[in-house]
Amino acid sequence: MKKLFLFMFLLFVFCTRVSAEDNIIPNAKSGVLMEASSGTILFEKNKDDKMAVASMTKMIAQIIILENIENGNLSWDEVVTASSNASGMGGSQIYLQTGEKMTVRDLMKGITMASANDATVAMAERISGTEEAFVKLMNEKAKSIGLKNTVFKNCTGLDEEGHYSTAYDMALIAKELISHEKIFEFSSIYEDYLRIDTQNKFWLVNTNKLVRFYEGADGLKTGFTDNAKYCMAVTAKRDNMRLIAIVLGENSGKVRNAETMELLDYGYNLYKVDLVKSKDDKVGTIKIDKASKKEIDVYPKEDITILGKKSDVSINYDIELKQIDFKIPLKKGSKVGTIMVKNGNKKIKEVDAIINEDIMKLGLIKLILNTMSDILSGNLL
Repeated sequence: MKKLFLFMFLLFVFCTRVSAEDNIIPNAKSGVLMEASSGTILFEKNKDDKMAVASMTKMIAQIIILENIENGNLSWDEVVTASSNASGMGGSQIYLQTGEKMTVRDLMKGITMASANDATVAMAERISGTEEAFVKLMNEKAKSIGLKNTVFKNCTGLDEEGHYSTAYDMALIAKELISHEKIFEFSSIYEDYLRIDTQNKFWLVNTNKLVRFYEGADGLKTGFTDNAKYCMAVTAKRDNMRLIAIVLGENSGKVRNAETMELLDYGYNLYKVDLVKSKDDKVGTIKIDKASKKEIDVYPKEDITILGKKSDVSINYDIELKQIDFKIPLKKGSKVGTIMVKNGNKKIKEVDAIINEDIMKLGLIKLILNTMSDILSGNLL
């Protein structure tokens, strides 16, 4: 009898837990909660269902814009001229006029905060010449990230036959987007202005209200069309843990916001991330022959974190640095090794080891002088 009672009790607890999880986002057609550093899925609902995703599409456009900034093809102060095609876009917009000139920085504000279709097309045409060519680039980028259930037909997310993605693919796009930390300069701001020094000063209010009302929220993108309904990608960081929450197909903006917050609360209530090493923490030194410095400090490329449940016992992790072959000169950020994170003899994860300064090759005279110094000091026999 006691065994039967125990079995029924455990079954009740299990069923209650499953039911509670299933009801985190009852009104959403699909959704995902991801821990950002590891990509671990903490919650899912119909994560691979192909759906319209509205302006969440613009996250892939934002990635391409940021990459063009990073590789020098664009600068934030460059002025872009709006075409008639860009200014004629409907839906969400910042009301660009044909021939109007606006900086890349302000266009990015419009895309990120106001989900502006006209600003997105203007940037697409600047980068690729035409929106069609830019959309091809978007689909190529999607494949490079590893998306398997995403096809883009335009750069804005306006409803179009054959334009779709999934909650899981959107989470992967969001994860890639936040790896470009500059995005937070735009996505975390609740309000700002465009055309400040003109008679047409334009007030921007972030369509993502959670950046103001949810602790730790600093992005990322909202969306709405008749076909997609209300969608949202939100990222938030508390303590050492960054989460990415995706909800698709909500019936109202109010419900979308509420269920996204419920999804984030679920993650923060149950899970934690231990910070093993910050990306600013030195993890060791390596020796470099024939270089401007004989030894150089080594750092993790990114924060080294370990995901676990809050009920888990804390574990001590060991760090092991393995140097790889490389050639000098080396630029700041170059990979010089691999950091192995271990729990005892068990390998938990690997992170690239990088340098935080440029290393040049020694000139012949300096090399000879160093060699003579080593001989005289007894370091080289």
